[in-house]
Amino acid sequence: MRVTREALLAVSALTAAPAAAQGNPSLVQPAEIVVTAYTPLADVGEDALAAPAQTASDEEIEASHAAFVTDYLRRMIGGVFVNEVQGNPLQPDVNYRGFTASPLLGTAQGLSLYMDGVRLNQPFGEVVSWDLIPKSAIRSISLVPGSNPLFGRNSLGGALSVRTKDGKSDPGAELEASYGSFRRRMAEAQAGGSTGDFDWFASGDGFKERGWRDHSPSEAMQLFGKLGWSGPATRLALSGSFADSDLNGNGLQELRLLEAHHDSVYTYPDHTKNRAGLVNLIGRHALSHALTISGNAFWRHIRTRTLNGDINDDALGVNLYQANAAERAALLRAAGYTGVPMSGETQANTPFPKWRCIADALLDTEPNETCNGLANRTANRQREWGGTGELTWRKPVGRLTNALTLGLAYSRSRAHFRQSSQFGYVTPERGIVTVDGPGAFADGTQDSQNAFDARVDLDARTTVFSLYALDAIEVGALHVDISARYDRSAIHNRDAITPGGGTGSLDTDQRFERLNPALALRYVVSNAVVVDAAIAQTSRAPSAIELGCADPESPCRLPNALAGDPPLKQVVARTIEGGISASTGPVTARLGAFRTVNRNDILFVADDTAGFGYFRNFGRTRRQGLDIDLTATFDRLRLTGHYTLLDATYRSAETVNGAANSSAAHAAPGFEGVIDIASGDRIPLIARHVFKAGASYDPIDRLSLSVDMIAVSGMTARGNENGKHEPDGTYYLGSGRTAAYAVVNAGIEVRPVKALALFAQVSNLFDKRYATAAQLGFTGFNAAGHFVARPFAGPVIDGEHPLMSSLFYAPGAPRAIQVGLRARL
Repeated sequence: MRVTREALLAVSALTAAPAAAQGNPSLVQPAEIVVTAYTPLADVGEDALAAPAQTASDEEIEASHAAFVTDYLRRMIGGVFVNEVQGNPLQPDVNYRGFTASPLLGTAQGLSLYMDGVRLNQPFGEVVSWDLIPKSAIRSISLVPGSNPLFGRNSLGGALSVRTKDGKSDPGAELEASYGSFRRRMAEAQAGGSTGDFDWFASGDGFKERGWRDHSPSEAMQLFGKLGWSGPATRLALSGSFADSDLNGNGLQELRLLEAHHDSVYTYPDHTKNRAGLVNLIGRHALSHALTISGNAFWRHIRTRTLNGDINDDALGVNLYQANAAERAALLRAAGYTGVPMSGETQANTPFPKWRCIADALLDTEPNETCNGLANRTANRQREWGGTGELTWRKPVGRLTNALTLGLAYSRSRAHFRQSSQFGYVTPERGIVTVDGPGAFADGTQDSQNAFDARVDLDARTTVFSLYALDAIEVGALHVDISARYDRSAIHNRDAITPGGGTGSLDTDQRFERLNPALALRYVVSNAVVVDAAIAQTSRAPSAIELGCADPESPCRLPNALAGDPPLKQVVARTIEGGISASTGPVTARLGAFRTVNRNDILFVADDTAGFGYFRNFGRTRRQGLDIDLTATFDRLRLTGHYTLLDATYRSAETVNGAANSSAAHAAPGFEGVIDIASGDRIPLIARHVFKAGASYDPIDRLSLSVDMIAVSGMTARGNENGKHEPDGTYYLGSGRTAAYAVVNAGIEVRPVKALALFAQVSNLFDKRYATAAQLGFTGFNAAGHFVARPFAGPVIDGEHPLMSSLFYAPGAPRAIQVGLRARL
């Protein structure tokens, strides 16, 4: 990894910067590494577990001045990094050990997320919408590593568990407001208390900003409330949350356009609206000194709408210029347009063509080829309800300390997903203007041999039943956890457009079953040294988005365009991990190693005959590496460091779409083709090195200073799965990788009185320009930002012209300052 000037300055800052006093709640703290018995319903610290989890409290999140929970995960949790593919701070792909929790449909989801025992991965696509989580209501967040079967589906690489506040843990009131760069306005309010056996808590978060990129305003709001009752042996709590967000994330940008204007976007709009509600009743009752029963019942509703303005790839290589006689007649006589050129319109003098597109939509002929823009819309309504119950028996057995937990879980969901695409044209601002007429929508009815149908109208019902068990045994210095979980998922899909099953129909009834075991050990060598080891297996059933695009006879144009669904197998992940923790005086360290192998992984592959693709199972992938964690506290100074070495590779051969890859098997440069993945090729968008460091200091009791850094190595771009792409400067632009980067953040907090704090946080202190993700793809623009359908005159092969490919980056945000105040009442 290259050492940048910013990285060297950050290291100097970490060794020389003032840091915070030990024990002060306003200090920037890393996530504490604890050892805990964990199920989705259990609280941290109830029992011991052999595998370590990273846990952060709300005080630590608050002290970091993190704007969102994902911001804290990115900066402070060891091994976590983000890919900002969506281009919005509330929509990142969160990665841990090469597994992802993403808001983007079609992304392979390898992490699960729970809040108070409710699994927040959405039923349709298993996605995680980070904008729906109420940050001010978080009491703690824990990252449990490995393929822990107790957390069920999607916990291939780990699980995140959020615990919320109540009136007993957080009495009193607190207000926080801040303002910063890009007109970012944030506000949080919370209040809680108790009266007799009852307690209550309520909070609200608000966020609004202009955004640092063009056409990127966003706003979000989350509300949370909880009412609790506690008796001598019983605890009941009813909570409810509501979230409403309106986000613009304008995605990746082509490298030349990014160099010209760092805040520019490729096309727009890219708009997502989420609205969600969740009600959760959770209870716990001690039947006796040894026997405890606990459980929850929940209901939630999620509504998501998206509008994405994109380039229509089918228009690349086509003559979009100078309307013919029939098209001019439709424009002038039938529609009454003026200003239509009668002759002479060419690519050279028309940087943004539109007339043939408008005319062909009216004539219902070939707008699928002559319209260079597409407006893709989706609407998704999801409802889910269910519950979990656990019975825990704690009683010594001879010389053994034993805690046995038996659990069952049930959930049922229904999702209605609709998708449509409307043709349009690109404006000089790179917006998409839609057209009207009989051929305006991509429904396959156009009088064109290349007409395609992008419509989806799918009703999906999923039922999941689970049984699990955990036996925690402790004898002397040795702790053993033996666990297993059985999951049974039934998926019932019905297609309103093409019912009846067969090629092109989404009708299906499928069932997936799996029993996954785990064994974990922890041995206390001495007061200063602890050794742990674990072996575990878990699985995930294919999501509806994958089942809806799994038919080789009916391949998809895009991963999120559904078309047919023969069965896919479950992904099975097996993890072996272990580590040693040691402490001496003020220093605590841990060295760990892990290895996870996925079998029957799901990949979007190329279809040789159609040029499109579909999801299918294939061999294996492997993620292995090392984790090093270090903390040191010297009176008022606290230093932290995390390092992860991650080797993420394909272990089986496969053929995938490589149209924009210079090494593809194509007829000539610039034409579509496929690439072959070989065993040992690196998985895209997974960093090999992730390093984090932080320091905090209190020079006086009422002042705290902090600095933290995250450094990430370069990553392979999507589309370069074989790692063989080489730019030639003509047909192929860009290296096929991101560059390594280091980003430094700094904060200050002043507390003039005990109940009031003034703070400022600077993100990306050195204004580093960097990218968190990249993808190879055909580009429709030249360096000046003009649309170019045919960048090359020839060669012409089977009527097709060569195209230009480029590297598209997900740019990181520039330097930003946020200033605010926090008052406790």
